[in-house]
Amino acid sequence: MPKIPGLEKKIKDKSAKVAVIGQGYVGLPLALAIHNAGFFVWGIDTNREKIATLKKGKSYIDDVAAHDVADALKTKKFVPTSSFAPLSKTDIAIIAVPTPLDKYKIPDLSAVEGATREIARRVHAEELIILESTTYPGTTDEILMPILSKRRIVGKWYLAFSPERVDPGNKQFTIANTPKVVGGVDSDSTKLAALFYGKIIEHVVPVSSARVAEMTKLLENIFRIVNISLVNELALLAGKMDIDIWEVIRAASTKPYGFMPFYPGPGIGGHCIAVDPFYLSYKARRYGFFTRFIDLAGEINELMPHYVVTKVDAALNYSAKKSINGSRILLVGVSYKKDIKDTRESAAFAIADILNKKGAVLEFYDPYIEKFQIANSKLQIHKLKTLETANMADFDAVVIITDHAGIDYEKIAQSGIAIVDTRHVVTTKKPNIYCL
Repeated sequence: MPKIPGLEKKIKDKSAKVAVIGQGYVGLPLALAIHNAGFFVWGIDTNREKIATLKKGKSYIDDVAAHDVADALKTKKFVPTSSFAPLSKTDIAIIAVPTPLDKYKIPDLSAVEGATREIARRVHAEELIILESTTYPGTTDEILMPILSKRRIVGKWYLAFSPERVDPGNKQFTIANTPKVVGGVDSDSTKLAALFYGKIIEHVVPVSSARVAEMTKLLENIFRIVNISLVNELALLAGKMDIDIWEVIRAASTKPYGFMPFYPGPGIGGHCIAVDPFYLSYKARRYGFFTRFIDLAGEINELMPHYVVTKVDAALNYSAKKSINGSRILLVGVSYKKDIKDTRESAAFAIADILNKKGAVLEFYDPYIEKFQIANSKLQIHKLKTLETANMADFDAVVIITDHAGIDYEKIAQSGIAIVDTRHVVTTKKPNIYCL
């Protein structure tokens, strides 16, 4: 282990004080997992509304129960705050803030840089700083390191990257039982970060550098977007050839080796798969390299909402002898994946936007989402409170975008109106059912 008995000892006996900057989908579950492992934790977020909610013992994250927040507060070892002042007293500071793309797919690291500057103002010897926000290879070395190095101190601080692996709604794999990749800017940083996460997580995977850890996260999601986009492209072709792509996938899945099933859909959503691969595309261009697989996968993903709308057009034409213009269309499921409240990067936004521009009268039903507004528009789409067969008579078509459990899709199909099923949840084959 590094020759720094102070920090090493504090991690081992769990007397190290930790600050997690960012209390969103990644930061809040992480802060509570660290607290539950026996550490004192500050949960820092500049969003005062979030902090006020946490201080009341409530939660705004699907995977975090309110009683878990309340129980943590009672111990006095979890302290939500909008102040960065506690950073002067932390032994370990973790950055878990958003890293979005702009409309040109350029990474926006302003939140990471801002959090790093706050740490840099108070950085001290024997402090470990860890970045968890997804980013391109080189961020830890090229952006965080120079910012932190501006303050001259006696002694050494430590810096590492450890990519978050949060999967909203996943009940099987949590922070505690999902293997944790860790890479530092030097071997001491890697060893300390691995020691710390080993107190919280069952299996830690140290790698040789922060850059390797950064690339690992991107590979995980590039693998997924490329394969999902591949099967989406095959779905487009299969539709033209009058072949059921879902039957093809089922048959291919019987091969016991060398095949992993991926499924078509209306477009990839969420912060990870729809966003992360383009960090690497951005960085690759600096090396004069073009990531053609990633860019093509992105193009196919962006095409899928348009393809869904062509299906709606055909469904209305053949089943109701109508056009999209003036038709009443119900969108079923608008979150980016089933059984969660998260709409980030959901394909429903693009589908709703296209249908709205074509003159459709839209409503939506989603048991997890209360409000749904078309991006870059003031149009608030009305929510249907209950989904019943009797309600279907009010619509000309239904588009199933997200396959939430607990919905009787077969009953919807029995209504006889045009249904575009992007998730293959209607098993009955009828003339009014149109699948991808």
